[in-house]
Amino acid sequence: MTTHRIPGGGETELYVEEAGPVGAQAVVFMHGLSQCGMAWDAQLRSDLADRFRLVTLDLRGHGRSARPPDGYGDSDRWADDVNAVLAELDLERPILCGWSYGGIVIGDYLRSYGAGALGGVVLVAATSRMGDSAMRFLGPEFAGCLPGLLATDVAESMRAVESFVRLCREREPGPDEFYRVLGYTAVVPPAVREALLSRTIDHDDLYADLDLPVLIVHGTLDRVILPAMSEHLAALIPNATASYYEGVGHTPFREDATRFNEELRAFAAKI
Repeated sequence: MTTHRIPGGGETELYVEEAGPVGAQAVVFMHGLSQCGMAWDAQLRSDLADRFRLVTLDLRGHGRSARPPDGYGDSDRWADDVNAVLAELDLERPILCGWSYGGIVIGDYLRSYGAGALGGVVLVAATSRMGDSAMRFLGPEFAGCLPGLLATDVAESMRAVESFVRLCREREPGPDEFYRVLGYTAVVPPAVREALLSRTIDHDDLYADLDLPVLIVHGTLDRVILPAMSEHLAALIPNATASYYEGVGHTPFREDATRFNEELRAFAAKI
């Protein structure tokens, strides 16, 4: 495993990890709200790294990346973050893999830089919208967590974070996984979560024009981003293939890592 500290948009320091051969087809993983690159350990620490260059990015304000006081509502900053990683690591035709809010970050990149440098896109329980137009795609239990996730009262915030962590999986995670995820979810300041959730944006136009291979993955029992979001994207994107995981929640890449890794392997091999 190799780690990097890369200056992103506005010189915000981004924490990046990678595994696998430097010259191989690259996959850049982007996590969701209040998560970090550790969410992708079942991919980075798998035999996918024997064939592919696997890169995880801690989004600004998350994990081991810097937490600037502002700029979270600026689409260009997010786009510049992604572009900085691609440029610094000299990635050729990488696949961008975005989970949940990661779909917004991919859209931010596409709006600023276009798709010309990319090889493909993977959308995992991902959203293309934020704001009022996205609300119908949110699970009611997750929507009920939102006030607590934005609260500055520590006890209220931690109750919401704990509920959110449990909502992300259909089945209760084991203690080791639960407390690990709880830790990196809780470390994101409420102000950062509020800044992300306060954005009003719709990237549907970009995804509708995306002329790249796209793999869409979603759990049928997702209680955070409803499967209807991926159904919407699958109908919107010309070259999309959708894969739905029966009985799985918001984290198909963890809940059924074997299937996810095989599907990602097959997709990446064709790029």
